[in-house]
Amino acid sequence: METGGTASHPSAPGGVRRPTMTDVAERAGVSRQLVSMVMRGLPGPSESSRRLIFDAAAELDFRPNASARLLRQKRTRLIGVMIASSNVFELRVVERLLERAADLGFGVVLGPMTERRSTEVVLSQLIEQRVEALACFNPDADSLTLNRALDTMPVVWLGERSDDARADVVRTDDDAGLQLVVDHLIGLGHREIAYAGGVGGRVGPDRAETYRRAMTARGLADFIDVLDVGFGEADGAAAAEELLSRPQLPTAVIGSSDHCAAGLRAVFALEGIDVPGTVSVTGYDDSDIAELPYNSLTAVRQDVDLTVDAVLAAITRRLDDPELPPKEVPTLATLVVRGSTGTARPA
Repeated sequence: METGGTASHPSAPGGVRRPTMTDVAERAGVSRQLVSMVMRGLPGPSESSRRLIFDAAAELDFRPNASARLLRQKRTRLIGVMIASSNVFELRVVERLLERAADLGFGVVLGPMTERRSTEVVLSQLIEQRVEALACFNPDADSLTLNRALDTMPVVWLGERSDDARADVVRTDDDAGLQLVVDHLIGLGHREIAYAGGVGGRVGPDRAETYRRAMTARGLADFIDVLDVGFGEADGAAAAEELLSRPQLPTAVIGSSDHCAAGLRAVFALEGIDVPGTVSVTGYDDSDIAELPYNSLTAVRQDVDLTVDAVLAAITRRLDDPELPPKEVPTLATLVVRGSTGTARPA
């Protein structure tokens, strides 16, 4: 037997294999069954036996096979999370979720969604990992796997409204958020307030409609101006170019996301348009992008901690009692004011 972290095995590639419970038992001079009981945290083994086995495991660099252990258990305590890996806010939610879930004894399995990795692909892979619940940012409502999951486990729908009564919904209160930013701009003397967004899943059109309601509620229906773009920086750049092609710029533009607002700012900077002197720009999310000094975006803040707490509360609630009805939780939206907004330029 080798004294290092691996045991020799002539038939294995490179002559090395991972140590097993049998190796630990031989090193500790105990039975494999006793090692198994200790590694599983079962009652029975004495404290001295536990110390002996853990010492042997450390010497061999033995780590229990998590996959095999999960297969033996009826519960996995795993939460599958589907995110867009390019979205800064979603990544921040995942970072916090990993910490908070661990505090509650849950593990997290990530499923990044891309143009080639659809909701169907990502959720199928997550379910293969035997997750007990799902948290999905802006999923495709037509996904067959999603619909099967809604019938069999708790599913939290994140980032947008859902018409599916089987899903818990956690989203930022966009109605309050857009009203906050519109009121902020009105307070600075703005009337000609455009909106760059409206494209992308359900949340895109929803936020654009929320902007329209906010403008109408403040008597500015005649100034409603929606530029139909998505959430990315290239979308914001396209919106800025469209605005620059017009005879006159609005005095303010609300970006549908921080990425979109950053694209707006970049094009305005290239064209020598002063922000906020000539046009004010706002974002949505209050992500790291908004905080960058060369962006300094006034932005609607989506609260990461509130989102994570609501997700875990929904999952644990319905795992404890699957008969409980799902809930919708609109989390608090606030406004963070930075240097991208200022007094409206004179007419």
